[in-house]
Formats: sequence, C-alpha cells, structure tokens
Amino acid sequence: MLLLDPKTLEPATEQRIILYDVTWEQYEQLSDMFADEFPRMTYLEGTLEIIMTTSPEHERLKKIIARLIETYAVERLINLNGYGSATFRREVVRRGAEPDECYCLGLLAEVPDIVMEIALTSGGVDKLDVYRGLQVPEVWFWANDRFSLYRLRDSGYELISSSEFLPELDFSVLSQYVGYDNQTQAVIAYRTVLQTAREIPNQL
Repeated sequence: MLLLDPKTLEPATEQRIILYDVTWEQYEQLSDMFADEFPRMTYLEGTLEIIMTTSPEHERLKKIIARLIETYAVERLINLNGYGSATFRREVVRRGAEPDECYCLGLLAEVPDIVMEIALTSGGVDKLDVYRGLQVPEVWFWANDRFSLYRLRDSGYELISSSEFLPELDFSVLSQYVGYDNQTQAVIAYRTVLQTAREIPNQL
C-alpha cells in the first residue's frame, strides 16, 4: 500500500479575501464576472468570502474522495449524480456557495442532497450556516484526516455518525484510501474491499 508522507506535501495554504457589507446584487455580479477566475465564492448575509487560489493538496483530496465515493455508488448500484462545484444561491436568505463536491440521490435537483467540503484551514464564513439557508440535507467535511457528517434538522445541523442517505457507507474504511499517492490504485483497492464484502454473505 502506497501512502503519502505528509512531510512531502505542499503546505495546506490558500489565498482568500473576505469582503463585508456586500449587497446581493454585488455578490451576483462578482460571482458571474469572476466565475472562471476564482475557484470559489461563499456568501452569507452581506459577507463574501473569495477563495482566490487553492492548494494542490486541497485539490488532490477533493478528487480522490470524489472518486472513492463514486466507486462506492457504482459497486452498490446507487443512483448517485453530481454537480461538482456548481454555484447554488438563494436570494431570500442571502446565501450562496460553491461546494467542493455535491451529489443528489436520484435525479439532479435544484439543491443537492449532499455537499462535501475539504477543510484544511480554519476561519472564514460559517459553511454550515450557509448550507442551512440553502436547505442542504447533509454536509460532509474532511478535516484532520477524518470525516465529520452533519444532518439538517428543524433546529439546525446535527453531527451524525453515518450518512442517512448512504447508511451502509463506512467512512472509517473509505478514509483508509484517501492517503494513497496513486488515486487509481486507491480506487482499485477500495473496490476490491467492497466486492469482497458483498460476496461474503453469499458464501455463508
């Protein structure tokens, strides 16, 4: 098994700016104007966070986790469809965001069922507050080499131990393959584990 040595990785840094007292109209204009120039913008009731650059490590994690999750869906014949880093806005609650990855169970809908965030740095706009306004049912964070899952309730987001959309997805197992330096090998190894787990019950 090939794992990355954290000492060899580029520091998890990003360039961001935060603007205050930004109107909804200004946010929409900036978001449309710089859609192809800045990786991500997050808007929360007048505060606009602009991620100007992301680190290679952030992008690596985003890609390999997405590939692993999508491999799980294929192996388990789950109808999972993604929007990637699409922009989602809701003017009535003055919120907008571009998740690292997002998915719908079944057909693509106006709001994704699941969004995923790679959190290598702290600070900035409260993402859970943003997604609460956008009415995203589940938010998955990857931080400190582990997943944290949140489910939207009437009172706000609740930390949960497993996804209510994908209850059989074992995140502790999936996490073991995030550190591979070869993404294809990680997917193959994870797929083998999933296939073995599926075959064992049939042999009993």
